[in-house]
Amino acid sequence: QVQLVESGGGLVQAGGSLRLSCAASGRTFNSYTMGWFRQAPGKEREFVAATRWSGRSNTYYADYTDSVKGRFTIYRSNAGNTVYLQMNLLKPEDTAIYYCAADRSPKIIASLAVWGQGTLVTVSS
Repeated sequence: QVQLVESGGGLVQAGGSLRLSCAASGRTFNSYTMGWFRQAPGKEREFVAATRWSGRSNTYYADYTDSVKGRFTIYRSNAGNTVYLQMNLLKPEDTAIYYCAADRSPKIIASLAVWGQGTLVTVSS
């Protein structure tokens, strides 16, 4: 029943910015871990960023892969059903199809997560 729809992809020059959105519908929970993966041409899908809920501290925490730290920011809407990926200082190496994912566990497990259809990000030099 859970569905994820990504948007915001497109063409951008190196050094530019882009914001991706992922809207969740259906039977969802704010405590779900939500994040982003990407797949570049000729490469396997890789983890980019995720936001997870901590019941002990009542806050969301963010995790990033090393290659995007300091450039990308993941955050959620106040309702918790939309996750965003703000991408700054984009590089041609960031070119990929970006997929949104949701998982009930603190860590997104690719084989168990719900996935969106993907949105293409192309960064020109």
